[in-house]
Amino acid sequence: MFKLTDEQIERYSRQIILPEIGGKGQEKLLKAKVLIIGCGGLGSPCAFYLVAAGIGKIGLIDSDNVELNNLQRQILHSTRTVGIPKVESAKDILSNINPNIDIVVHKLRLTSENILSIIRNYDVIIDGSDNFPTRYLVNDACVLLKKPLIHAGILRFDGQATTIIPYKSPCYRCLFPAPPPPGTVPSCQEAGILGVVAGTLGLIQATEALKYILSVGELLIGKLLIFNALEMSFRTLKIQRDKKCPICGNKPTIKKLIDYEEFCQLRKNKT
Repeated sequence: MFKLTDEQIERYSRQIILPEIGGKGQEKLLKAKVLIIGCGGLGSPCAFYLVAAGIGKIGLIDSDNVELNNLQRQILHSTRTVGIPKVESAKDILSNINPNIDIVVHKLRLTSENILSIIRNYDVIIDGSDNFPTRYLVNDACVLLKKPLIHAGILRFDGQATTIIPYKSPCYRCLFPAPPPPGTVPSCQEAGILGVVAGTLGLIQATEALKYILSVGELLIGKLLIFNALEMSFRTLKIQRDKKCPICGNKPTIKKLIDYEEFCQLRKNKT
């Protein structure tokens, strides 16, 4: 029988005293397994708070090394870690915050060949990626395995977030059936991003993950949360499942995973 230790009771005391959590809720968090895709602007703040909250197992996926231009928003990294793999930089920081958490690193690029074997081992998937090929691949894999997916996207001063429960809520393809044509949507590298916008949306993702694991509150299921930093405004739009969605609709046409690198003009050998 699972029992909180004295050290755990002290560490998590401020959330254990919440009636919605308590000891049983903390036990749920300690038994939970969350995968964070991307150790960048979204994944960094999300990972910070999930580790601090006591999520028992955190998986980190990223194929890149830390660059100086990351530090404006990717708070898991520092000047000292420029040049080393992001997953290693992240693990070092997160282990110092909470040494009792099992942190598993995956320094790789997700593909149609490896994603299912990775995500099937986690309870909740958090998409902190910054490109369309990965977003569609993650969405499709989560739908096929019926894994809850917490999505966020950021650009300039804006962000959006939604929580996807396959076959119960709209998936990413219900909103955006196919990747946009190359060159029509700028990346953060091309258009810029205010660092705190990444932080705001990453924390929203962490909040949704905790609520899902604890079964408390109202999730962003069937809703798209839209944030604008210049106006300091939040809007929530109701969204519907698309019965003709190619992956989660009544007659899905996507039966297996595919990669979109060529479609989106990304290098297939990127690491």
